[in-house]
Amino acid sequence: MPPLDARRFWFVGIGGAGLSAYARLAQAWGAEVGGWDRIRTPYLEGLDDMTIEIAPEPVVPSGWEVVVSSAYPDVSGTPRAAFLKELVSMRRAIVVGGTHGKSTTTALIAFVLRETGRDPAWLIGSTVPQLGTNAGTGDGWLVVEGDESDRSVFSLPAAIAVVTNVELDHHSEFRSRAELEDEFAHWSARAEHAVRDAAPYDGELALPGEHNRRNAGAAVAALELAGVPREEAAPPLAQFAGTGRRFEVSEAGAVTLVDDYAHHPTELAAAIAAARERYPGRRLRVLFQPHLYSRTRHLARELGEALAAADDVTVTDVYPAREAPVEGVTGKLVVDAVSDAGRVPAWMPTVEQAVDYLAARTRDGDVVLVAGAGDVDRAPTLLRERLAR
Repeated sequence: MPPLDARRFWFVGIGGAGLSAYARLAQAWGAEVGGWDRIRTPYLEGLDDMTIEIAPEPVVPSGWEVVVSSAYPDVSGTPRAAFLKELVSMRRAIVVGGTHGKSTTTALIAFVLRETGRDPAWLIGSTVPQLGTNAGTGDGWLVVEGDESDRSVFSLPAAIAVVTNVELDHHSEFRSRAELEDEFAHWSARAEHAVRDAAPYDGELALPGEHNRRNAGAAVAALELAGVPREEAAPPLAQFAGTGRRFEVSEAGAVTLVDDYAHHPTELAAAIAAARERYPGRRLRVLFQPHLYSRTRHLARELGEALAAADDVTVTDVYPAREAPVEGVTGKLVVDAVSDAGRVPAWMPTVEQAVDYLAARTRDGDVVLVAGAGDVDRAPTLLRERLAR
């Protein structure tokens, strides 16, 4: 009997990357599934056989077990993190945690397991074109991307725990890097096996950059523990093209656009270095949208230093996400930091203003890197439209 047979789950926030994946897996494991969201997102594609309500305010019908996204804390029900823990407890799991590279490393592991015939299930907080969906429903290993931003990864029972790296990124949740290090150490110690500080992968990869060689190294170490020899993993590793908004490349005539989720200084530096590696000798322009007031306040100097490695920098205002504004904290802090690092940036408060500015300046042969975790993801489409005129 499927592990969730005869249960009925209603997901509040089903259009998000996380809950849409949980809904797919819950349905595959025998549950009846439905949910609500404010808008119809791309993550709802393929969920047409579920009962989905689109409305301005949360819809919660009676007779269902309610699972609630962290975006709707005022709605009663099982928190997203608790439901994920329940799912992970039902299958031997490889859980990937860490500050950077979680989505890519998780996707690499799931892709190799699938391509080598091991029929994995997976839950990934990003789109993965080569996997088709953000949730897989196979009968083998369950491969899960964990999240430290709300500490939920630390409750997940991993057979193989993977820690990609540890840096303080969520300043409103952790008091210090030392506290975060302790949490990861305790979590990985409870696993049957742990992967940490894996050597970078030295084989062929389609993904550019030293950070992706490190992601692949962690994936290979986990795969070996899961029974996949390195030589068997090598061909699919060389074929893996990446996840959504992780160095996602498109073309606008003679201009190359790279869309990347990078929002932390280390991620920005890695994305810029990867662009230099992939496109040597070409002018690199970066459009950056700071994400969260707390992160911007604490890391403005480091963000500026990372951005200064580009040839041309445009900065928008802060994307607030879940945070309330903080007096004195705007994208201008990053602008000042870029200037202090020796590069003269452009301050364009909105994404639309930034697109107009870049469309007027960009020339054939340029590479434009769009970086950030907020609604700056609209910029590549807007730029393609503008540059096509």
